[in-house]
Formats: sequence, C-alpha cells, structure tokens
Amino acid sequence: MLISYKYRAYPDATREARLHEALDTCRWLYNKLLEECNTARENGSSLTMQETQARIVTLKEENPFLKDVYSKVLQMVNYTLWSNLRALSESKRRGRKIGKLRFKSATRYRTLNYNQSGFKIDREHSTITFSKIGTIPFTLHRPYLGEVKGVLITRSGDNWYVIIQAEQEVSEPKREGRSVGIDVGLDSFAVDSNGAVIENPRFYEHSRDRIKKLQQSVARKQRFSQNWKKAKGKLEKAYDHITNRKKDFLHKLSRRYVDTYKTICVEDLQRRRSNICCLGISSYRAISDTITLSVPTASVR
Repeated sequence: MLISYKYRAYPDATREARLHEALDTCRWLYNKLLEECNTARENGSSLTMQETQARIVTLKEENPFLKDVYSKVLQMVNYTLWSNLRALSESKRRGRKIGKLRFKSATRYRTLNYNQSGFKIDREHSTITFSKIGTIPFTLHRPYLGEVKGVLITRSGDNWYVIIQAEQEVSEPKREGRSVGIDVGLDSFAVDSNGAVIENPRFYEHSRDRIKKLQQSVARKQRFSQNWKKAKGKLEKAYDHITNRKKDFLHKLSRRYVDTYKTICVEDLQRRRSNICCLGISSYRAISDTITLSVPTASVR
C-alpha cells in the first residue's frame, strides 16, 4: 500500500520563486493540453493520453520555458489531466449534470509531482533536493517507513509542504467477516445498521461568521494591492483550515469503519434510487463519493 507522509517545508526566496515559476509552467501546460483536447472534440475527433504525452515533446521545442521544469513533472501534468477527464466522464455516466473540465487558474494549481525520480532526500539534514528547483529543508517530525515512490511539493496559502509517498506492507486487521450498512442522514451525517448515529460536524457553518468578515475585508481592498493580497491570503488560509478539518474527520471516521468491518454497504444516492454498493474493504477503495467517506490508496499521515 502507498502511504503518504506530510511535512512542512521551508524554501528560501530563490527556491520559492522557482517553485512559483514551475507551478505556473505546469498550469500553462495543463490548460494548453486541455484546450487541444477540447478543440479536437469540437472538430469531431479525439485525442488519447499517449498523443497528448507525445505533444509535450513538440511543445517543449516550441516553448523553451517548458525545459525549466523536470520532464517527469511535466508527464505527471498530463497524467493529472487525464485522471480528471476520466473522473468527469465517470460522473456523467452516473447521471450527474456536469459541464466541461475547467481550466486551472493560478490559485487552483498548487502541486508539483515528482514521481519516482527527480528528487533526493537527506534524512540526516532533513532536506529534499528537487531537480530544477534546488534543496529545500523540511521538518521531519516523524520518520517515514518503506520504499519512497514519489514526492509531491504543494502550496497551501503562504505555506509549503512536502508529501513523501512510500510503499509499505500493511497487515490486514481481523474483522471476522463483519458487515455494516451506512445510510446518509439529513439531520445527522450518517447512520449505520448497528444504530450508531454520526453527527454532522458542520465545519463551514461554525466558521461562517469569520469567513464572511474575511470576504468583506477582501472586497474593500483594491484588487492586486499588497493589502488585497494579504486579506486574500487570510481568506484562503481560513478555507484551508476548514478543508483540513473535514479531511481529518473523514479520514478518522472511514479508518474506524475499515478497521472494524470486512464489508461496508453504502446507498448510492447519485443514481437517485435504492442501489446498494457493497465494498470489500481489502481493496481500500472509496466507501462513497456521495458522503465522501474516502479510504484513499495513499492515506496522508
């Protein structure tokens, strides 16, 4: 199983500038490949993942700035694009009304994916050297175990984080064939077949007043001024805090069920009928997209 370990990173001004440039380059490439996919579709044809992968080679010749980013990172941009396209297609197949895949804005592209190569970890000095970026220190507050398969570096507000993905053998807990059904609640978050009621934490509602004040603060500032950027940064940080609390709640809840039951059955609300989705938890797939009780293959620790 692929396990992810997340650590706070501290790039200096030079490395941070390179990170921003690399993110902007990857965002440009993502949008360019998406544009070409859309154009092909409008002309009655379609592109494949292999074709857009080959297109990166010609784009690098036409746009030399792409060579400033490690080649495997550019390949992962293409992989991310097609993962998003497949997810969109699957959602449409399930009957959800969704438009086209959107282009990425500067604030929505935050991660560089160094998959299998292009990085070197120095545990002794708690640093990671990234190809085309340089050496960045990070806080190794807990050791990671297993063979490292990849490293992601991501921006959240004004902070940077490295996520080390390591392959581990995880022993299966003894569940003795136990099963449980989970039903999405209206007043509560969910109710299971054993009568356990999971209350809805309502993280956003509890932060609504603070979010509203921060939004008003951003609206009062002149766009793209230093004060506007500071206020916008505070708003992004508040949203990130809500997102992190949601992830923590869902991860702990899903982990509790995964460790206890061998089979989990969840009502598929996206189909708007009483279909029941029964999952063998040994596969560690998502329990339900609807209630987002996800058990990711790379669980962040």
